[in-house]
Amino acid sequence: MSLLFLFDMDDVLYDFDWRARMRALSDLTGIEVPELRRRWWHDEGEWAAEAGGFADGEAYRRALSDALGFDITTEQWVAIRRSAMTPRPDAIAAVGRAAGHGRVSLLTNNGPLLDEHLAAIAPEIAPLFGEHLRTTSRYGARKPDPRVFERVLAHYEADAADVFFVDDLPENVAAAASLGITTYRYGTADGLHAAIEEFATARLAA
Repeated sequence: MSLLFLFDMDDVLYDFDWRARMRALSDLTGIEVPELRRRWWHDEGEWAAEAGGFADGEAYRRALSDALGFDITTEQWVAIRRSAMTPRPDAIAAVGRAAGHGRVSLLTNNGPLLDEHLAAIAPEIAPLFGEHLRTTSRYGARKPDPRVFERVLAHYEADAADVFFVDDLPENVAAAASLGITTYRYGTADGLHAAIEEFATARLAA
């Protein structure tokens, strides 16, 4: 039996200040935050990117630049995304704890540009996840669409009963649970550590 532990990133392993990110983009582009959201944060923009709608990071960057009428460089985008994130060391330690029981993989609603630069954007977790530092864009669906979890299970050839998933949003947790995945809605780092140990003990005893 091989256990698989799936971790969300924003507001689980990192505090993510979405407003700070938008303010930084507004300062860079000269576009007010509500207009930024209208132009890109919708089903044909960011949500499509999270569901695999762009072939790679450069295609995403070009589409974003076209939508905003401002040529954002990869370096600018990465720096702004990174600046809005603050690591949660106690929660990150849970990844290492889970790795002692099985495989660990990141599952964060994000597009290909973030996927390609995760090691720079989230250097605190990159060594823990290694090649399993992944965004939903790789799976062609975004949480809470159950298909993203089905595709993760297929990719890792994992049985749902042997999978643990943590996320901060109830709809994402519910979608995973509907497939038989053990879930924990993030509340505290201590709670996450306890949930991981409880899951691992129960499955390894089965």
